[in-house]
Amino acid sequence: MRGYVLFNTKPGTSEEVLKSLRESRALKGMVSADSVFGRFDAILVIEAKDLEEFGDIVYQVIEKNPSIIHTETCVALPSGE
Repeated sequence: MRGYVLFNTKPGTSEEVLKSLRESRALKGMVSADSVFGRFDAILVIEAKDLEEFGDIVYQVIEKNPSIIHTETCVALPSGE
């Protein structure tokens, strides 16, 4: 399964947060981590075997970062392929 985690950080910390997430061993399912313009500061693309593993990544790793102040998660629907 694939999901997208969009998040905002404390001002001036988005690049630092992305660097720490990219280096985190706990984010083995991370496909990409990019800074973006717009409503959010960054978007992570995560692939996991199931919703439980995806939730573990989001709640135990990403949301524990004190510089991340808001997350919005989008789980992709199966494509039927």
